[in-house]
Parts: sequence; structure tokens; C-alpha cells
Amino acid sequence: MARSAGALVAALGMTAALTAPSATAQEDPPEWDPAPSYTSTDRGDGTYTVPLLNADVPDISVARVPAAESGEGRDVYYMVSTTMHLSPGAPIMKSYDLVNWEIVTYVFDRGSINDSFSLRNGENSYGQGQWASSLRYHEGRFYVFFNTNNLGGAYIFTTDDIENGAWERIALGRGLHDGSLFFDEADGGTPYVFYGSGAVHAVRLSEDLTEIVAEYPNIVRPADYPGQPFIGGLFEGTQVFRIDGYYYLVLITWPPGQGRQVVLFRAEELLGRYQTEDGSNPYVARSGLNSNGFAQGSLVPVAGPDGEDVWHGMFFRDTFPIGRIPALIPATWSDGWPTFGDDGVVPVGGAFPRPITLSDAELRLEQQKSIVASDDFDNDAPHRPWMDEEWEVPAAPDIDESLIGTELFVNPGFEDGTTGWQVNGSARLSVSEDAHGGDRALLVTDRATTGSGPVQDVTAVIQPGVTYDLSAMVRYDNPDSPETKRFLITSHDGASTYTNLASGVARRGEWSRIEGSFTVPADRPPTTLRLFVETPWVDSGTIEADPAAHVMDFLLDDISLVGRPVTDELPHPDEIAFNGSRLDAVWQWNHAPDNRYWSLTDRPGRLRLTTGKVVTGEYVFTKLGDRPELTYFEEARNTLSQRTFGPRASAETALDFSGMRDGDTAGLAVYNRGFSYVAVRREAGRTTLGVVNRVQPFPVEVDQEATEAFLPGTTVDLGDATEVHLKADADFTSPIGQLWTTFYYSLDGETWHRLGQRVGPQTLDGSLAHFMGHRFGLFNYATEEAGGHVDFDHFLLSDTLTADGRPLDPTPLDAAIAHAHTLDPADYPAEAWEAMTTALAKAEAARERGFSTQNQIDAPERALSLELARLGVLAERAPALDVTASVDTRCVAGRAVVTVRVQNGEDRPVTVAADTAFGTRVFDGLAPGRGASHAFTTRRAQLSAGEVDLTLTPTGGDPVTATAPYAATTCGG
Repeated sequence: MARSAGALVAALGMTAALTAPSATAQEDPPEWDPAPSYTSTDRGDGTYTVPLLNADVPDISVARVPAAESGEGRDVYYMVSTTMHLSPGAPIMKSYDLVNWEIVTYVFDRGSINDSFSLRNGENSYGQGQWASSLRYHEGRFYVFFNTNNLGGAYIFTTDDIENGAWERIALGRGLHDGSLFFDEADGGTPYVFYGSGAVHAVRLSEDLTEIVAEYPNIVRPADYPGQPFIGGLFEGTQVFRIDGYYYLVLITWPPGQGRQVVLFRAEELLGRYQTEDGSNPYVARSGLNSNGFAQGSLVPVAGPDGEDVWHGMFFRDTFPIGRIPALIPATWSDGWPTFGDDGVVPVGGAFPRPITLSDAELRLEQQKSIVASDDFDNDAPHRPWMDEEWEVPAAPDIDESLIGTELFVNPGFEDGTTGWQVNGSARLSVSEDAHGGDRALLVTDRATTGSGPVQDVTAVIQPGVTYDLSAMVRYDNPDSPETKRFLITSHDGASTYTNLASGVARRGEWSRIEGSFTVPADRPPTTLRLFVETPWVDSGTIEADPAAHVMDFLLDDISLVGRPVTDELPHPDEIAFNGSRLDAVWQWNHAPDNRYWSLTDRPGRLRLTTGKVVTGEYVFTKLGDRPELTYFEEARNTLSQRTFGPRASAETALDFSGMRDGDTAGLAVYNRGFSYVAVRREAGRTTLGVVNRVQPFPVEVDQEATEAFLPGTTVDLGDATEVHLKADADFTSPIGQLWTTFYYSLDGETWHRLGQRVGPQTLDGSLAHFMGHRFGLFNYATEEAGGHVDFDHFLLSDTLTADGRPLDPTPLDAAIAHAHTLDPADYPAEAWEAMTTALAKAEAARERGFSTQNQIDAPERALSLELARLGVLAERAPALDVTASVDTRCVAGRAVVTVRVQNGEDRPVTVAADTAFGTRVFDGLAPGRGASHAFTTRRAQLSAGEVDLTLTPTGGDPVTATAPYAATTCGG
């Protein structure tokens, strides 16, 4: 039975009361008045500042659930954001006031179990994965649409319970960039997705959202608005809304020489030119907001005092290296167009009135909520739906070993003439004795196109899940041809897909090598695969102008196709299955984790990270055209992360490294593609502490060991120690636009030492390889052998840096502890009271131990203040129902009897239902001033302590639930 607070009195004299505050606390503590959370910009005076959250929350989309449907008696807002390659992904945040937010769930645990989302077999999803989403609430269901750049295109997820339900996944089978799901209520809720970059397109979906049934390209194009200074660049991130009979398209644009800004398009016809009689474009364009880079995002309805909705903007601003940070921006509407901010101006750090009024207790609670948090790794987070996500793990490929390590081309040296070879396109194949190896080569002449050349069908010998090495020797001799020419070996899948698999630059008159490798996807083997040799494509006019440069004759010899032995790491069921450990929702893994190699249960109260494999140095950024290499740190799997926050953020942890092996590195990072970290490294039996700092420019070829070598002047020989305390102080203000980090260590948790000077600067990576703000990370990787482990004990946040030079201030913690001791457990539900007393016990234990950093003070204070604020709201909402209940136990004939007594002090009848483990009794319509009782026979000689659940329903009122405890009793003996 659900429990809530009421004025119900459990008159037992045995109710657990809090003991007096610790003697170490102040005798006269200050009033409890906690500061807002690290991600709240609520000023507490009826205003807030922008941007909100002070953390990376890009590509936001907000949906409102009206009070009549929320089940909470007030409007509830949910917001989705982009987290790309992180897992779990697509966070859902909740707010009652649009200013303060907390993470309540994720749409998915893993974007995929494939290699790229799992840092497996050389693949990765950095800067890819889940991109800009749209969140919609429609007819009692929630929908999230997003596109993926490398995970199979666009998806729609849906649930009827956004906080506690599982999400159904619908794959649309193609990419729809920056899509906005829109249900056209004016047309019976017909579903569309508006999408695109450089123009706005739309598709109509089937009623069940499973397929695209119609397409509407180029609904809005920049060319439709010549001379408009606010249109140009980007032109993406479309979100669609219907307001007062008009359809609004909200986009981000970036005209040359200007900043990022919002542009609005408005029409009465959703599909624009497709619904006008003459095919003209009805969408009218206006500059929405051009102020300090606040741009892409969402429009949000807020109920006004007259019941009419007033639409605000929720747009993010690039604030790297913190990230892309959202801002709630009020709007003034005139003639159907909004003016955002103060007459179109939104200052960074500017203040605006809160759009939604909360009670004092509600406001205090909302201010305590956050999207970052400290953690003691006690495995006490609630079990959440994403933890139960199920995947079908594909069977290991059935490999024909006779086709591995052997030549697969028929007649690869052309000793049998042209046997096995055909012509791709139009050309002539003949045999030449001018060979590279052996006695013969293939001469290719009379080529009509760049793709004209020898081809062989290898479908029968190619196997899914196998990597192939492909090579050939080529030569061309035409003196009219260029001195060098690139040659390619290209695959054709039998449809319209051509892929260059091997390449090389040949020099005129010399035998030159073409080479490359490719892997046949285990889950997508080609139905047909033909390999042919060609030169780079140009059009027919270019060929006609200079055929010697593009379709020259050439010799081909010693072409080779050989499959490698399969050593790939395959997905494992236990890698994906829930492992019994529950992390708080603020945490995300850098790519999908391998659940076999992390735990909160192997050593209770610690996060254990075990190395599951050895880093290779062979991973590259598949997103980037020049395919630069990853560092060891970026390749490492099971790096646990959460957002940093501005303007200053400090994180502290303790690391037990006794389980490390030679070649292991583990520590605390502040990371993006550029990163700084403090780590313990074990080499040849020696354990050293040091600092690594990787900054731009980033080379294509990376010397991983040199890149992650400890900086001179930062190393400490840890000798026989097995644990070290680490602290990272991140400063985003000196100067703005750069991150500088100072690292500290302690061997006893009391005396701290700085490791060198501050390191940096970390700045925005223009390649957008990661494309997110810097994050805190806990990591462990192996370079020699897998199986080593480390244990992290706690993760403590603060916004105070050691370099600030402030004395430690336990005043807020002492105030919270003192306030907790003024509360009466009888006034609160048991579950909420237990959560508060658990936080209180941890806070008092911390107070008893003493402090050496502000992190050690702030972490328990923030946790306790959050639970105290929850109790404050429960007390404020408690119905004033004057009914007294008591429960006692006694022995009758050697058996325990539980007696419930109730007394109605109301001036109206109250029906009381008492529910016990031994039966239920209903006192129907108990008259004012009257009492009643009932004895429940337990048939037990020994009775453990327990509770009676009570439901009290006054005439003409809503039911109130509460509990009344009873003591343990032993009868006889």
C-alpha cells in the first residue's frame, strides 16, 4: 500500500525518535537554508538566470503533461537530450517549473549491441550514436524520435509510463537528420517527421508509426527567402508546433558572419507548397532570436493566469568546454509572432521571472534536484526500466576454415589467361608476358569508363564476420598519362552500392601496390559481392577531354584476396545482462559497458572496474574522414562518467589499486577528445601516480604511450601503498572558453598534495569528434594483460576549489543535521523517513570522521538536504485529518493479538480501513467523536514488529493513507 503523510497520530510511545545531534556539531547551529544544487540557476527571489543547469544538455525537446492528465494535480514537464555514444542514452529529465530539472529515466540502455556502440573490434561511436531527439506526449502515450548516424538510421521509442515503463523500439530503417515527430491534431493526429539539414523535408508515417508512407521534400528551403539576412548556414534542428491555428517550424540557422540564431516559419498549411492550390510556399519567415548564440531547441507552453498558454523558448547555447547548455527564455507574443527575452536580447547570465509559481517547500525541493550528484556506491539506487532492456545476442558466425588464410581469387596471377575474370563495364582483357610475378599478367585496354576493368564474383567464398586483406600490383605506361594515378579495388553488392576497399597511388612505368582490408558484417552479409579494379570516377565529359588521364590502359598482376583467422571479440549474453548493480541516473558509461567487468557488489560500497581486454592502439575515429587514431584512454571500455558543471567543479574519489596488474592505468579524468587525468600506473611491479594532459592539435597518427606519459614534475612513487585519494578541480573561468584542471592526492585522506601546476587548456574540438562537453570519468585500462581490477570508494562533488583558499565550511551540513533532529517521524511516511534517516546517518558519520576537503562536507550535506526537502513537501501537502490511531499487542492463551484503535476527531464521518498481515477490518462511517477497535488474532507465540496500513476516507473527501507500527511480542516461555 502506498503511504503518505497525514495528521494521523500513531500514539504508541515506541516510535523511533532521532537522538540528539553529535557533540561535534555546533551548539547553536544556523537555520537550515540549503543552497540550490550545482545545476540550478534558481536565485530564490522569483527569478532564474540563463543558461540553465550549467552543464551539457544539448538538442533539447520538451513535452508538457497537463495537470488533468499528469496524476499529480499540476502540469509536469519532461525533457529529452542528446548523449550520442553514452550508455544509457537519451536521458529523460523532469521538472515542475522548467527551471530545475532531475534525470528520471533513459529511453534506452544501449543504442545497439554492435561493435561500434560497444568499443569492440576497432569500432566506436564517438560523436555519433543518438542525435537530436524530439519528445511528444500524445493521447496518453510518450514518444521519442531520434536519428542515429551509425546505428541504422532513425528510431521511434514509445511508452505509456515515461518514468517507470519500458520503451517499445520502432526502427524506421533510414536516416532522418534532426527529426521532429509531430502529430497533426487538426487532421486526427496524423503522424509526421520533419527533418533535414540545409532544407526542411517531411515524411508521413503509418498510423502505427512503423513505416514511411509518403514523402514531402523541400517544404522550406533557404532559396525560398532571398535577401533575408537571418537565413543561411546550418538550417537544421527543426521542431514543429501548432499554436492558435498556425504551424510553426523552429530551426537553428547560422548566416555567414553572424552568430547562431533561431528562425521561425509560420503557415496555416502544415505541408506548405504541397497543400496550396498553385504550389506556392505559404511559410512566412521571421528571425526568432539572434542574441549571444542561444539557438536550437523547443517551444514550451506555460499555462497563464487566465488559463491560456503562453509559449516560451527552450534553446541551448554553445558554452564549450562545459558543453551546450539550455536556456528557458520567455517570449512576448504579438500578431502571432514571439519576441524572446528582453525585446530580443538574452544576456548570458541574465535573469528572468520564474514562469511557474511553487510553494516555499516545493521550491526548496526543486532547487535541490540536480543532473549531477555525489555517490557512495552503496548500490542503493532504485531498479530502473532501462536496466532490464533485452537484446538477442547473435550466434557466433559459422566459419569455413578452409576458406581462411588461403587465396580466394580464381587465377590471381593470370597464369591461366583470363580464366575466372570478366569485364566490368566496357573494356578488353588480354594476357601479357610483361608480368610482375610469374610468367603472365593481365592487360586491360579500350576502357570506356573509369569503372571499366577486370571483375570477379567472390560471393561464394566471402563469409560474414571475416576480415579480408585485398591487394594487387598495377602498372601503366602511357607517356600521355599523369606521372602518378590512384587505382582502386571496389566492391559492388549487386544493387547500387559501390565501396572502395583498397587503393594505392601508382607511378607511371612502375609496378605499384594497391592494398586494403575490409570486414564483412556478421549481421549483414552481402547477397552478391563483385570486386573490380578501377580508377577514380569522373564524368564522361571529363573522360572525353583527357582519356589518357582517366581511362588509360594498365597491367594487373598478383591480385589477392585472403581471409584472416577470426579473432574478433563477439557480444556475450553476460556482457549485456543486468549484473545486480544499480547506478544512480546521473551516471553514464562511455559507450555501452561490458557488465562482466564492473560491479557494485563484488566489494560492497565500492565501484569495481576490471580490465576485460587489453587496449590495442588500433582504433580510429570512424566519424572523421582522415580517420585519426584514438588514444588508449579513448579506447578503454567501461569508463564511467557524469557531467561536469560550471563555472567550477571539483570531484574527489579514493582508489584502491591493490588488484592492478603490470601495464594497468586507472584514475580520475576530466575528458573529451582532449583530456586531463590523474592516474595510478603499474609498470614492472612499480606503482606510480601522475598526471596526463592531452591538448590540441590532435594528430592523425597517435603515439599512445607518449600521449599518455605522465607529465614531468607530477609523478609520485607510491611504494607499498594500496590506496590513494584523488581530487580533480576543474575551472572553466580562467579564462572563459578554456578548462584548466588542478589535481591533488592524499595517501591518508587528510593531508593533500598538489600534483604539479594546473593543466590545460581544454577547448572545443573543431572536428566535433566527441561533440559533447567535458565529463568526469572513472577509468581502468590494461596494456599488457586483462584481469586486473581497481576499487573506487565514493565520488564526492563540490563547487569549491582548493585553489580558492577558503577555509572548510561545515555550517550547511551542521544546519541540515540539526534540522533533521527537529522532525517527528510520525508526521511522515515510513519510506520517506527511512530515506532521510539513512542520509542523516551518513552525514553524521562524515561529521564524526572530520573533513579535509569541502567535497567531504558538501556531498553528505547535499544528499541530506535533498531528503529533508522531500519531507518538507510531504508535510506541506499532508491533509489535515484529525483521526488518532494506536496499535498495541498482548498475549491471549499463549498467542499474540494485535489490537487497532481509532478515534475520529473530525466533524464528519470517516471510514477507516485497517489492513494487517492477519486480515482487514473496515470501520464504516465512524461518527464524529466516536472511536472503534478491533483485535486481530495472529496465532503466533512470537510476533515480530510490524505495521498496520490505514486508509481513512472522510465523507465528501479524498482518502488518506498512513501507517501505525506495533512492537514485537513473545508469548509464553
